[in-house]
This record gives sequence, C-alpha cells and structure tokens, in this order.
Amino acid sequence: MSNGVTEQPSNRDESTDEDRRKVKKLSDALEIGRVNTLEVYKRSEFGLFLRAGNGDEVLLPNAYVTPEMGVGDRLEVFCYHDSQDRPVATTERPTAMLDEYGIFEVVDYRPYGAFVDWGLPKDLFVPLSQQKEYFRIGEKKLLRVCRDEQTGRLYATQKLSKYFVRDMKGLKPGQEVELMILAKTPLGYKAIVDGKYEGMLFSNEIFEALEIGARRHGYIVKVRPDHKLDLSLRPPGKEAKLQEAQAKILEVLREAGGALPMNYKNSPEEIKSRFGLSRKIFKAALTALLEQGRIVVSEKGISLK
Repeated sequence: MSNGVTEQPSNRDESTDEDRRKVKKLSDALEIGRVNTLEVYKRSEFGLFLRAGNGDEVLLPNAYVTPEMGVGDRLEVFCYHDSQDRPVATTERPTAMLDEYGIFEVVDYRPYGAFVDWGLPKDLFVPLSQQKEYFRIGEKKLLRVCRDEQTGRLYATQKLSKYFVRDMKGLKPGQEVELMILAKTPLGYKAIVDGKYEGMLFSNEIFEALEIGARRHGYIVKVRPDHKLDLSLRPPGKEAKLQEAQAKILEVLREAGGALPMNYKNSPEEIKSRFGLSRKIFKAALTALLEQGRIVVSEKGISLK
C-alpha cells in the first residue's frame, strides 16, 4: 500500500557516486608518470581541463571523457606527454608506471632507439644507450619506466641493476614478498622483489613453469651479505617439510635398490608404513621429485632416474 512518498533510489545512488568522486584527495602537484587525482575545472572543445592543488593544468582529451564527468569532479588519471610533448591525461593505465617494471613489446626501431607498446596511444621510447642488446620488432622485453630529470619525459631502460636497493634493513627470512621473474640463469631465476630488491629462485625451489615477467607470491629464505635475497615460492615451514619428505623418499628408494612398487595410488597406511609420511606430503614430494627429473613414476611404481 502506498504511503504517499515517492522513492528515488537512482537519484540517491548518483548523488552518492558524485560525493565519492569529490572527496578524493586532490594531488598537490601534477606528476608525470603516475596516477594523479585532479579536479575538473573547465570544459573545452578538446576535452576537460583538470588541475592539481598548486594550479598545474592538464587536458583530458574527449576520447576519455564520459557524460558523467562534470566541473568540480575529482578524477584519477594517468599523466604523460603526448606526441607533441605536451602533458596529457588519460583514464587508461599503462603496462607500468614510473619506477615500475613490466613486459613491453617492441613495435618500432630507429638508429637512436626503440619504441615499445605500453598500452597508450604514444609508444614509450627506449634510448639506444638504455638497451643491453639490439631490440627487434615483435620481441618482448622486461623494462623499467624512468623519467628524464631535465626534460620530464618518460622513457624505458633495460639496464636495471643500478635501480635495485642495497639496503636490506627490515627484511628477514620467512617474510612474504611479491616477485617478478627477471631472467633465467644456470642456477635458476633472478627475480625483482617488491619492485626494488634483487633475488634468486634456485632451481631446487621451483616446482612450476616460469616465464620472464611472471608475477608470483614468494618468501625470503636468506638475506645475503652481497645485498641480494635467496627466495622460495613456498612458505618456509611447508618448504622445509617438503624437502624433508623428498629426502626421505630418495633415501628409501636407494635402500630398496633404486625402485619400489609404489606410486600415487597407494593407501595412506601403506605410505605411512614404508616412508613414515602422510599421503598428502608424499604425493607433493613425489611430484616435486618428478618435476626435478630425479625419479620416474609409472603404473609399476617409482624408481630413481
């Protein structure tokens, strides 16, 4: 039964959205290469003009303007230089922002440098001096986004070592970190840790296929005196148990002459009796040894390789 009051939920929702946009903290100054929160203060035939707290201005072109945007709104935009070297804003996000790392595809090459696609209309420049080897169109490269301090322009570099932080204060074994796979080496994979440290995932710590640029959760195993980190993809406690289980399986196999008529299908009781392991940890250790190429698993059983 109507009470005579007309409800307008859509209007309240729009008001809430507008209020939410306007309470975002305004950026003090326009910062090229990062996301800025800027206020819309003027419309033009080319788009919306936005400004920071100190009065810095930038254009948001019509291609990124939506009907909901209006004067007084505060928008989160990425700022960079357009093809005419003018500061410009976009609601899109690039592959990586200033001081970040990403995988970029080479789309053009010139005698003075290369250009890579980073998800924005203007490609990102990689000067010849910032390349460790010649770039070829179609190749994908792991690069860091940098800013020229004199011109303010953004560019990318393949020379990463000078950007890694050497101060390891506060880091400790067991700490969870974010990894980006940097390069394959004879020992395993180099990784960028939390976007600023250099670390190593050794081959015996890897139980899955990895690609350059892949991102993973990881853990610090050791903080080394050479300002690098030993890493693992598994929590330290779980990793220790897994390694102990692998060692136990190898020990029992050797004592049995290199082979046993057991595999993934054996019962928990049989596994416990023979190896002293739970079925869960036995299966995980078996898989790890198989991936390392140290055993062979078949219908007949397991054997040393």
